[in-house]
Amino acid sequence: MLSRLRSMKKLEDLILTYKDFPKKGIDFKDVLEILQYPDIFQDIILKMSSNQFLKNAEAIISIDARGFIFGSAVALESSKPMIVARKPGKLPGHILTRGYDLEYGKNSLSIQSNALKKFNSFVIVDDLLATGGTVNCVSRLLQDQRKEILGLITVIELSELKGRSKIDFPVKSIISL
Repeated sequence: MLSRLRSMKKLEDLILTYKDFPKKGIDFKDVLEILQYPDIFQDIILKMSSNQFLKNAEAIISIDARGFIFGSAVALESSKPMIVARKPGKLPGHILTRGYDLEYGKNSLSIQSNALKKFNSFVIVDDLLATGGTVNCVSRLLQDQRKEILGLITVIELSELKGRSKIDFPVKSIISL
């Protein structure tokens, strides 16, 4: 238990906060420092990959861009296919697109429609859960295609923003701030 507490404290110390980014009033939480500590990164991936709803999913969907880092490692560790949800103008072919609101503006995400055809159940993987806007965008894209979302796995959950309350499937976060 003590080593787990030390590990969580170390993890919390590696999550950097940038005030007023990308605009005034936003405190941006950055996970990229974690990647400089392979032992901690590996521990996070092992924890994310051991989740039961991931074991029951056919595929993973990771969210642009930091979600790709964690999603690809989780996909590799869990031997699950990975599909990406990208920001505008980044995917070729026939795409499904949906808009969403951010704390600081609007954006949209797209998924290649052919990538979804082979699978029916998904787990969403991202670096951070804040207000739930990006996760809800992806879940609506999947639900529009009659796909099942078994859960969301994130590294960080910003609990004061109450994103979890806007999501109607299980959420597992490695750390809550």
